[in-house]
Amino acid sequence: METSDVKGLLAAEHAALVNDLRELTDEQWGRTSLCTEWSVHEVTAHLGAGMTTGQLAWIVSILRAGFRPAVHNRRQIARFARSEPAATLARFAALGTEGGEPVRLPTGDPSPWLGELVVHGQDVRRPLGIDREPAPEAVAEVARFYASRDFAVNSRSQVKGLHLRATDADFTMNDPGLPTVEGPLLALVMLMAGRSAYLDQVRGAGAAELRGRLEG
Repeated sequence: METSDVKGLLAAEHAALVNDLRELTDEQWGRTSLCTEWSVHEVTAHLGAGMTTGQLAWIVSILRAGFRPAVHNRRQIARFARSEPAATLARFAALGTEGGEPVRLPTGDPSPWLGELVVHGQDVRRPLGIDREPAPEAVAEVARFYASRDFAVNSRSQVKGLHLRATDADFTMNDPGLPTVEGPLLALVMLMAGRSAYLDQVRGAGAAELRGRLEG
């Protein structure tokens, strides 16, 4: 997929997530996301920070954090977040607009950041009971990227030795002779990102092995 097309998907998923978060209560903003160390508010700030950290700033931040991603992420969340969740959302919503901050991604390839929006978007939607899935084109691009390498999440390593097959899209990963895990493509993407909440959506001879890796 062309870079411009991926950026278009990134913009669309950003707008959709903003729309889904507009009417949250204080209790909902404080709810634990599927990324269990962060609340819904913190996930939103994390996404905003990731979309406003250019390559040089990202390098400086990870160096100052001593190559500890958790420290880097915590500092970046604190940088982007406002004291009130509604203000954080307003800042996040304005990214890339005339009155907001420009979008500056840490890499020239926008695919990993589309992955961040797709995965973290579901991290907050599912606990909030928001029934929306990302665009199929966005999920397919993230699946392709996650299958190609480990970046931000250990997606490729997570399913090493397992054959993944989507039941609703043209996607497979690894040798068909390996134990199979099959299910909806979004569930496979979320499992590659380490989200055990999606285990109930897959089946196959490799499902038990994957469960052990995620829950062990």
